Amino acid sequence: MTKCIFVMGANSAIAQELIQLCVDSGQEVIAAGRDASVLEALYGHTPGVHILETQACDSGSVNAAFETMNSLGKQVDGYAHCVGSILVAPLTKTTDAQIDSVMQVNLFSAMYGLRAFLKHAKTNAQGGSAVLVSTCATGIGVPNHEAIAAAKAGIEGLAKSAAATHAADNIRINVVAPGLTDSPIASAFLKSDMMRAASAKQYPLQGVNQPGEVAQAMYWLLGAGASRMTGAVLNVDGGFRNIRPLVK
Repeated sequence: MTKCIFVMGANSAIAQELIQLCVDSGQEVIAAGRDASVLEALYGHTPGVHILETQACDSGSVNAAFETMNSLGKQVDGYAHCVGSILVAPLTKTTDAQIDSVMQVNLFSAMYGLRAFLKHAKTNAQGGSAVLVSTCATGIGVPNHEAIAAAKAGIEGLAKSAAATHAADNIRINVVAPGLTDSPIASAFLKSDMMRAASAKQYPLQGVNQPGEVAQAMYWLLGAGASRMTGAVLNVDGGFRNIRPLVK
């Protein structure tokens, strides 16, 4: 595995699981997020985790975070982008403000973070790996997912193109595309037993993701075990994107 991981959006449920995996394997983690007090509550007593208040949707703040790493002489070997949102609404009922927010939080933040990491990795000429988060809704049409599917599809295109650009620099860039994950961001869709059961039935492997399952995939993609993987989209979605079960 890599030696130091920069996790953007470190307060998310998936990020928390990923950071624990990294800490357990003896890696150093830069836990970046928009509210230092929240991060302090999560990681303030965790050895090997350094908290860095960073506004993921502000390119200046993201650049400053990596400039801080450079000024400290710290080499970031891996970058995990765990910033995101969910919007379920038809395009005809989606406002301009909602479209702007979905693009800022999901796609633009990923571009800012990946760009800063790539510049850092190239400056230090050490190679590295990055993993971004998409959604299973980019690979198959899902009703009322127009804005979020567009933003996440942009992430997949971003990762593939950047992977091609930087393969010669020994920098790997991959994506995980989860299905619905049992986390605070998805709580509105899982707030009752009936809603949870209805969601679970949408997946060939019935059920919804646990954050740790997505984190495990990200952890693997960042590490040496995935050294021949770049430009890939790894579906962690119970078969939603690729298969249809036999209906009985």
